[in-house]
Amino acid sequence: MSKVSSYLRWLWVAPLLIVVVHAAFDVVQSGQLIREVDRFGVVPFFESKWTYAYLHIFSFLPVFLLSFDKKVHYYRKWKYLLPGMILIAAFFILWDVWFTWLEVWGFNKRYYLDILIWHLPLEEWLFFITIPFCCIFIYECVDAYLPTAFWQTHQKRITLLLIAFLFVGMFVRWGHLYTVTTFGLTASLLGYHFINGQNKIGGKFYLSYIISCIPFFLVNGVLTGSLTEQPVVMYNPDEYFGLRLGTVPLDDMVYSLLLLLGNVLCYEYVKSIWKKRHVKTGKEAKKILYYKSLKSHHEHMSTETK
Repeated sequence: MSKVSSYLRWLWVAPLLIVVVHAAFDVVQSGQLIREVDRFGVVPFFESKWTYAYLHIFSFLPVFLLSFDKKVHYYRKWKYLLPGMILIAAFFILWDVWFTWLEVWGFNKRYYLDILIWHLPLEEWLFFITIPFCCIFIYECVDAYLPTAFWQTHQKRITLLLIAFLFVGMFVRWGHLYTVTTFGLTASLLGYHFINGQNKIGGKFYLSYIISCIPFFLVNGVLTGSLTEQPVVMYNPDEYFGLRLGTVPLDDMVYSLLLLLGNVLCYEYVKSIWKKRHVKTGKEAKKILYYKSLKSHHEHMSTETK
C-alpha cells in the first residue's frame, strides 16, 4: 500500500477533529430552551408524568412480541446486540449529560418521572436501549423479508452524498453546537465504514434506516411537542440547524442515523466474532472426537493382538 493510500485511510478522522475544535471554542448561551412549537394538536393522554415512559412501552412491547417471528428469530440474536448496545449507550449518555449541562437541550419536568441520574431522566437512559433494540429488529426484518439489491448497488454513492451533505452542513451552521457535533460525528463514522468496512452492511442498513424513520417520527414527534402542550425535549435555538420536519429538528434525523449506524456496526462485529468462535469450537470438537475414536480404535486393535 502506498503512503498516499495509507493517509487516505485516515481521512475519516477529519470531521472528528473539526468537532473537537468547534466544541473547544463554542460558547452556549443558557436559558434559551424553546417551550413553544407549532404542534399538530394536544392529546390529553400525553399530558402526564408518564408520557416519556409510555413511549418506551409502546415502542418496546410490539417489537418484543414480534421477536419470536419464525423467519427473523430476533430473540436468538439478542446475545449479539447487548455488548455493542452498552458501548454505544455509554457514549451517547455521556454526550447527553454534557449537552444537558450546557443547555443545548433539556427535559420538561411535566412529562417524565421524577427519577434523575446525572441530571438525565431515567427514561432518557432507557432511550439508548429501547430505540436500538427496535431499530435493529427492523434491520433484521429487512434482511429477512425485503430485497436490498438496489440499495447495495448504490450504497457507495449514497454514503458519499451523505458525507458531503453533512460536511457542508457543519460549516453552514458553524457555531451551532448540536449541528456541528452530530453532523461531524456521523460523517466521521460513515467515512470510517466506507474506507475500512468494505461496505458489507450498507444496502440493508440504508433501507432499514428509511423504514425506521416512520416510527421515529411518531415517537420523536411526541417528544418534540407535536401532540403535547409543551415539548418533552426542549432545544436551544442557537445550537441546532434551525430546520424542523413537523416538530422534529433535522439534527435529530442525523442523530438517529448515527445511533443506528453505531449499534448496527457493533452488532455485526459481535455477531461475526461469535460465529467465528462457534465455527472454531465446532471444528475443535470434531477434531477431538476424531482423535478419541482413533485412540479407541488403536486400543481395540492392540487388545485383539494380545
